Amino acid sequence: MRLIQQFLIVTFVSVWLIVTYIVFWRPDTSGRQHGAEDPLYADFLEKLNLLEKSVDRQSDAYQRLVAKLLVLLESRVDHGQSQPPATAGATEAVREIPLEAPDDSPPFSGPTIPVIVFACNRVSISNCLDNLIQYRPNKKQFPIIVSQDCDDEPTRKVIHSYKEQVSLISQPDQSDIVVPPKDKKFKGYYKIARHYGWALNTVFSRGYDFVIIVEDDLNVAPDFYEYFLATYPLLRNDSSLWCVSAWNDNGKEGLIDESAAQLLYRTDFFPGLGWMLSKELWAELSVKWPKAFWDDWIRHPEQRKERSCIRPEISRTRTFGKIGVSNGLFFEKHLKYIKLSENFVPFSKMNLTNLLKSNYDETFLKHVYECPVVTFEELRRRMVMTKDPVRIQYNTKDQYKKVTKMLGLMDDFKSGVPRTGYHGIVSFFYNNQRVYLAPNINWKGYDLSWS
Repeated sequence: MRLIQQFLIVTFVSVWLIVTYIVFWRPDTSGRQHGAEDPLYADFLEKLNLLEKSVDRQSDAYQRLVAKLLVLLESRVDHGQSQPPATAGATEAVREIPLEAPDDSPPFSGPTIPVIVFACNRVSISNCLDNLIQYRPNKKQFPIIVSQDCDDEPTRKVIHSYKEQVSLISQPDQSDIVVPPKDKKFKGYYKIARHYGWALNTVFSRGYDFVIIVEDDLNVAPDFYEYFLATYPLLRNDSSLWCVSAWNDNGKEGLIDESAAQLLYRTDFFPGLGWMLSKELWAELSVKWPKAFWDDWIRHPEQRKERSCIRPEISRTRTFGKIGVSNGLFFEKHLKYIKLSENFVPFSKMNLTNLLKSNYDETFLKHVYECPVVTFEELRRRMVMTKDPVRIQYNTKDQYKKVTKMLGLMDDFKSGVPRTGYHGIVSFFYNNQRVYLAPNINWKGYDLSWS
């Protein structure tokens, strides 16, 4: 808008000068006053005519440019859109629908942490947004920004129906993506990576220090916001952390302690599925953001750099997205059984400094390796004589996978790291008893060949 105003002013001034010059100042070119044969006067008139033509051409150019800008402005107003923020790598202007209305939210202390909801063509995004709005304590502190790819109109209409409760940004680059022949069936993952890169650039460019990432097929727990609000100081102050996740990959009923909703862990495995990151981390990752499979890429040692995430005993998110790019991978077998926490835990009133690396490593590792060693068969047959935590030891990849399959845990590795693992240790509940599946105490680190 400021640019349009500047051009209008320049155009007005230019036209005003031309009119003033012609009406009041331009000399009589007929030569009646000064004599047409005067060479100095003739030279003066020639230069003056050239100047007049130049001003006329410039004025016409300004008018054409202003006309184009006005058409663009009218088009944006007709679609309910406002001027977009600057973004890196966008192929055209960001199409944004600001749905924010005057906010009557109470004052708050602490950071403003936007929630980015990644959307495409699921009209069931309403399930996700309903949860997010229902449990949101303050919409100024936790603005919900839906970032939509795909240009799916039915999904856009659903998002519009939430009016001032959310804002919508639309991924402008809808061009096709050329992928290697071997990845033809994975084109969706290329589009997802492109969308993530654009949206995170866009939102972080607005000056936020942290964002929470949610996908459109997630439900959230009543204390979802409380969880992130309480853990953000850990992420801010502990350089050995690079994310906080609301997800437990092994959070199925029967494998978690449902009486310990307040229990949190460190994990070397990037969980995703509702997670918070800082602008510093995005600045580090964005310059080398991959073209596809960003979640596996982010788990590589070159990106993780031995950093960890915080994750809960009981998940604060649960996916209902059976249909999607991954074609329901793991959903029927595993994901649909993840337990979503139902109670509110006042995390912000708790002392969570035990999760700082300097505190956690000393207490957690000591505790695990003091636990008595048992076998899976002893555990399964209820032959263990204590109800205190116990440990099952593994030394090889095959041993690990055999035990996890019998226990119902996820048995895969990413870059050598088992799901939920910390220093190779996987914590879970079995027959109402805490169990640690752990490597030898002399563990030397993750083996990439285990992937």
